Amino acid sequence: MDEHFSGCEIVEIGIQIEKNGKDFYSALSASTGDKRVKELFEYLAGEEEKHIAVFKKILDSSCNYEPAAAYPGEYFAYMNALASQYVFTRKGAGKEMAGKAGGYTEGIDMGIQFEKESILYYEGMKRIVPPQDMDVVDKLISEEKEHLKRLCEIKEVSENEECESV
Repeated sequence: MDEHFSGCEIVEIGIQIEKNGKDFYSALSASTGDKRVKELFEYLAGEEEKHIAVFKKILDSSCNYEPAAAYPGEYFAYMNALASQYVFTRKGAGKEMAGKAGGYTEGIDMGIQFEKESILYYEGMKRIVPPQDMDVVDKLISEEKEHLKRLCEIKEVSENEECESV
């Protein structure tokens, strides 16, 4: 990714991230026999679907917005750097990554990383959306943080169960 993105394109990348997240969690849900983990992955897939709809609404109002920057294109260059390092910006990456998970424990770890990277990306996105959309992005960040918390809780329970069974 050498190009520099406009506000619209950055929001479109957010949509792609959420689509990959949905695919990732759906694939993990289908691959686990643990009811509790399956329910969590199904819930997270549904949440990603909701986020896609929110980003589509933001897209309508962010196309012509220019954030304040020290030099023209500065902030978009920063977002370009973030996006180019984030695997979930590529179409189809969600299913691909889920296929690489060596079990639901690794899937949980990957989900934790995915949520952390999403939070970082969306924190950066706040500067490129119009002021009226910042609250919406803040709400999405809050939801991603809640997803991260739930994944960490499941991981903690799973690790304790693994230790108890030894």
